[in-house]
Amino acid sequence: MIDLPDEDAMLKLGAALASHVRIGDVIALEGGLGAGKTTLTRGILEALGLEGEAPSPSFALVQPYDIPEVRLPVTHIDLYRIDDPAEIAELGLDDYLTDSLLVIEWPERLGNALWSHALRLHIDIAPGGGRRLTARLSEDWKERWSKI
Repeated sequence: MIDLPDEDAMLKLGAALASHVRIGDVIALEGGLGAGKTTLTRGILEALGLEGEAPSPSFALVQPYDIPEVRLPVTHIDLYRIDDPAEIAELGLDDYLTDSLLVIEWPERLGNALWSHALRLHIDIAPGGGRRLTARLSEDWKERWSKI
């Protein structure tokens, strides 16, 4: 468990993650509304070179970032508004794995379809307003996580 006392700590964790990501990785961000999922994603994107704003893809559902905007292609996905798993199939998320890092907010909407190699990060709002992050590591992430 990692305590993140403020937004800056969340952004720094995102930057630390960015130094270990690869094409084909999936980072699954779980937690309630306002927990900090988009903030963590912004930290990743900024560390990968994004200079502009990284809006939440709540309405677009899928927001891609490509080279040269970032040094590694990233697809930011927000499944909050998805109710039917058939809608997720229409997004073609598997296609993004071939040439992108996937960061998925609300991955529980995928049900059992979340990739087994995903790094699962659960963010809770802690007493006092900070955040607590719990990581569930796949084999792909065990060594990399130890360096974060």
